[in-house]
Amino acid sequence: VIGKGMTSPQKTLSPPEKICMVWRQKRRPGAGLYNLGSTCYLNVVLQCLTYTPPLANYLLSLQHSRFCSQEGFCMMCIMEAHVRKVLYSSASAIRPRAVIRHLKFIGEFKPDTPGDAYEFLRCTLNAMHKACLNGSSDLDVSSQETTIIHEIFGGILRSRVTCLNCKTVFDFFKVFLDVLLKIKRASSLRTALEDFVKLRQTDGKKIFKCSKCKKKVAASKMVTVHQAPRVLTVCLGRADHRSSRKLSQVVEYPECLDLRPYMSDPAGEPVLYSLYAVVVHAGHTCLGGHFFCYTKASNGQWYKMNDVSVDSCDIHTVLGQQAYLLFYAR
Repeated sequence: VIGKGMTSPQKTLSPPEKICMVWRQKRRPGAGLYNLGSTCYLNVVLQCLTYTPPLANYLLSLQHSRFCSQEGFCMMCIMEAHVRKVLYSSASAIRPRAVIRHLKFIGEFKPDTPGDAYEFLRCTLNAMHKACLNGSSDLDVSSQETTIIHEIFGGILRSRVTCLNCKTVFDFFKVFLDVLLKIKRASSLRTALEDFVKLRQTDGKKIFKCSKCKKKVAASKMVTVHQAPRVLTVCLGRADHRSSRKLSQVVEYPECLDLRPYMSDPAGEPVLYSLYAVVVHAGHTCLGGHFFCYTKASNGQWYKMNDVSVDSCDIHTVLGQQAYLLFYAR
């Protein structure tokens, strides 16, 4: 087996032992968020991140801002202030003004233009990751992947490619912060994950350059989760790129998920996750419509969060939604 892409970090920026996966403080749910134009896509992501226990614990401890020397835009400082405001506010709803004021630094977003929650999540985590790297840009790539963001959301995928000519096996490793699943033929998260890790052939096409054969060859490829993240974020890809319509079918998802069958070593101990947040998109096309979410607060109760409103609900309601984003924690 020839492996590429796995090197040990020379320096660890955020020690894993400092990550606390359970809430340090239990309290009632925090405030709702005002929709300031077309900002529901942004509100749901902010709420799901606010109720991500290891991230909230870290942000509430003020560990970042105490040592931050960043001048100007810092996504970690913005999120730290936002999470404190949401969870400690006596108001029923607040305005996420700092996030909206800095939208252009996060990605190609505008307050008065509808956006995509998945894209905003990816851009927000990337901006937070970059803020953690402030002053550490000369580090090797593996060390850069030890920020608190990568320690919480990061996992490793393995692509195992087999040359069908000489049978040499090549392993390629890649860090991920989320998993995008195709759902066109999936009825459940389980079947979508099974499809994700399915062995695929290049159908006789010679598109893989084998370093042993020194030429392009036909190959087989299988992607598996090699290292499971502490928090697993899944996007159920509802955009049908051929018709630009939305895939509206129900995709069942469990409250408790075992990731082990989809890992490089599927025979080991179970790798169990518990659902703590769900983003739902209502509407017939992916470009319009409305986003709302369900989150599990530190008191163990589920709440529907729809912009300014925060209403308690049960797990059966949560599991019966047309989900777009799913958040699971170990």
